[in-house]
Amino acid sequence: MFKQFFTLILSLFLSLQISNAQRSSTLRVLTFNIYHGATMKGDFDLDLIAGIIKNFNPDIVALQEVDFKTNRSKKYDIALELAIRTGLTPTFGSSMAFDGGDYGNAILTRRSIISSQKVTLPVTKGNEPRSALTVTTTIASGDTILFISTHLSHEDEQSRIEQVKRINELIKQSRYPAIVAGDLNAMPESESIQLMERVCSPSYKRSDPAPTYSSSKPKKKIDYVMSYPKNKWNVIERKTNCDSIASDHCAYFTILKLR
Repeated sequence: MFKQFFTLILSLFLSLQISNAQRSSTLRVLTFNIYHGATMKGDFDLDLIAGIIKNFNPDIVALQEVDFKTNRSKKYDIALELAIRTGLTPTFGSSMAFDGGDYGNAILTRRSIISSQKVTLPVTKGNEPRSALTVTTTIASGDTILFISTHLSHEDEQSRIEQVKRINELIKQSRYPAIVAGDLNAMPESESIQLMERVCSPSYKRSDPAPTYSSSKPKKKIDYVMSYPKNKWNVIERKTNCDSIASDHCAYFTILKLR
């Protein structure tokens, strides 16, 4: 009797573990430069932006050009407003003080955040300050990951190269698998993107990178999702949403599977 009971419990436990591992090994990742929350009509239709995010049903979202209580954004906490509309949890990291508030990157996540950090990135003197926002979180199985939302310099390639070097250091120092997502302001063939791809695996197709800028006439691939270490993640799916009103960037989405 005891043996039968033990066998039943063990069978249920193993079935649950297998089911949980299969269910939780994928991660739905979205990156979106939201033009400080303003639409291309000049208003603040946060429901439109939130609708695009919700349509992808993401587990985690990297946002760039995010305002925090600036005058131009009507003192909205943009990350919080989008979190309320999407049912996700927000984290904001300021790159600089701006217009009575702050301006930087944000992350929205479906799961709880273990820790977060804003990392200042190097820039050429006189250029706009840049940063990377990192969160340590988990996927459904309980595996811990490092997730980074960043927005690299648009002014010059040398700044981007130095910024990529700093991000590469961050992920190589991590104890956990990592994902870097954001507006990297560089094409796939650039030195800065090639430098990142020495460490990370890209999620785009090299034969068809799928341009992400501008949203009205997409011609350039500058928004990315990268994974670390190489061969740790499989790309299951990738999509873009080029809504010419919601932002000047397309939203870029990918489903990754942790091996």
